[in-house]
Amino acid sequence: MEEVDNILIHALKQVGTDVGEEVGSIKQFSSELLVEAVVTCVRLIHPSLGASLPAALPPGMSARFRVGVSLAQACQDLGYKGEIGYQTFLYSNEPEIRSLLMFLVEKLPRERSEKLDQPTGKLEVLQRAVAAAIRAQLSAPWLPPNCRLPLQAPGMLQRYHAQTLSLPHGSKGPAEQQLKDVQEYQRSFLRPVTAQLSSRSSAVASVLEQHSAELSAAQQWESEWNSQGLLSRLTPQEYRSRKQTRLHKRIEEQLRSAVLPPSESASTSDLSEVLQSLRGSAPSDSLLLKGTHFTHTQKFSFTRDQAAASPVAMASPVAMASPAGAQPESDGQLHQQVLTSLQQQVQQLDADVHHLTQDMKRMGVAYTQMSNELKQRRLENSEKEEKTEVKKKTIHLLPDADNNLVQLQLVVESSVKRVVNLASQWEKHRAPLIQEHRRLKEMCSHQDLESSRKLSEIKSLHEKIRVCTEEAKEKEDVYKQLVTELDSLPQDASRSAYTQRILEIVSNIRKQKEEITKILMDTKHLQKDINALTGKLDRTFAVTDEMVFKDAKKDESVRKSYKYLAALHENCNQLIQTIEDTGTILREIRDLEEQIETESGNKTVANLERILEDYRAVRQENSALAARVRDV
Repeated sequence: MEEVDNILIHALKQVGTDVGEEVGSIKQFSSELLVEAVVTCVRLIHPSLGASLPAALPPGMSARFRVGVSLAQACQDLGYKGEIGYQTFLYSNEPEIRSLLMFLVEKLPRERSEKLDQPTGKLEVLQRAVAAAIRAQLSAPWLPPNCRLPLQAPGMLQRYHAQTLSLPHGSKGPAEQQLKDVQEYQRSFLRPVTAQLSSRSSAVASVLEQHSAELSAAQQWESEWNSQGLLSRLTPQEYRSRKQTRLHKRIEEQLRSAVLPPSESASTSDLSEVLQSLRGSAPSDSLLLKGTHFTHTQKFSFTRDQAAASPVAMASPVAMASPAGAQPESDGQLHQQVLTSLQQQVQQLDADVHHLTQDMKRMGVAYTQMSNELKQRRLENSEKEEKTEVKKKTIHLLPDADNNLVQLQLVVESSVKRVVNLASQWEKHRAPLIQEHRRLKEMCSHQDLESSRKLSEIKSLHEKIRVCTEEAKEKEDVYKQLVTELDSLPQDASRSAYTQRILEIVSNIRKQKEEITKILMDTKHLQKDINALTGKLDRTFAVTDEMVFKDAKKDESVRKSYKYLAALHENCNQLIQTIEDTGTILREIRDLEEQIETESGNKTVANLERILEDYRAVRQENSALAARVRDV
């Protein structure tokens, strides 16, 4: 057991249990050390299960009992089948502790069990703990300063301000010749990233934002290509160009629909609606049109031409407004009158244009109706002309009806024969065509199945490639980490000593197995000899008894010998039974002695004394709590 205890103590030291150098066997484990070792192993085996377990025993006895019960339940949840309870941790029993620790050490993760050949000094344990903490910090994702907690950002916090960056991108393929100007611009005029930003504090945020956008775009393109691009059976360049063409068409349609007016307003292009839309909702009498100097000049020139053409219409308002032979009071009144008359004329023209537009609409609708009606009439006329032509031919054939019927019958028969002949010829051509069509259809179906199968294989290969790439990256990271750990480990670790100890233990176990096998073989041979002698004795007695019994019927002295023979046989049986009972009693004595040694090793008396002390402590705690409750 000493070798087993050394291996268990070595394993517990490797997982971080603080086992002192003076502890050399499981017998020297205290309750506190046992609880620490069990909690450490449970946390490594099942972190969620060991997260709620305390690493040390509390001072109160009631709390100690609860901790013992929770530890026993956790070990049972891990699959421990032995007898376990709170007494296993509070009142230590060497065999139970040894079996429990062996179970937990065997349950440890593989990466932990592979490190059992490392040195067990406190300095090495501290170095491994520091290395584990550094690895945990390196594996944690980086957070911007303003997203960190106060403990994570001891320095000055800064705002997360990202700016758009212009980064150079390389190109491959035929498009490389078209991007010479872009490359020249990137080589000669594109500024560095740090020079494109307004402040240096936003450099990290901008680079992260740019890289995350590119990464999301690449992932989106990969998912789209795997889901839709492969189904289109196009190359990536063709798929991109087709998608770009569709996008351009959609943009053009959106722009065209946004620029063009609605359908109702598009059908009317008259001047009155345009003027009404410019005027708004106010009445036309209270608004004056506004325009440029060019439009005003054209309006006045148009008005002067109309005034020259009809002097009576232009002069009638002035003549009515002033008496005969009277001069206008001022040029301003004359100008105002002319302007008013022009406005009235413009309004009259607007009304005329509006009426004409309405008339044009109505005439357009009427024209459309008439065009449709004309087409319908033409169709009806053509049908009637065909019917009339047929009737004319029929009327021409009526005078010689019999001959015409005979000729018609001959024509019909010849037509039927020709149709039958054509049908037979068509069947001759149709059969190979149908077979060819079926063959091509089957080929198409097979090709579709083959293409779908190959497409599914391509998808599965893409997925396997992605998974293998991720696994390769993970294994590369693990390899680099293991190389750095190997370089940081001390080179004086004596692996051969541990190997030699393991080989010695295995050889001792092999010798013990051989001795046990030899004892079992001797026991079997001895049992065979006993069985053979017992059978021989029974057969000898049966033969002797039969011979003596025959002679005892004739001779009195032989009859006495027969009685002595039966008594001797009974005494021998009793002697054999006594020997067997003696052996059984000796075995029971050895078993009792072993149980006594086991019980003495369990420290039953000391455990009973500790249980009594704990019971008194619990009673004192209960009385103190009751007094406190009464005081409250």
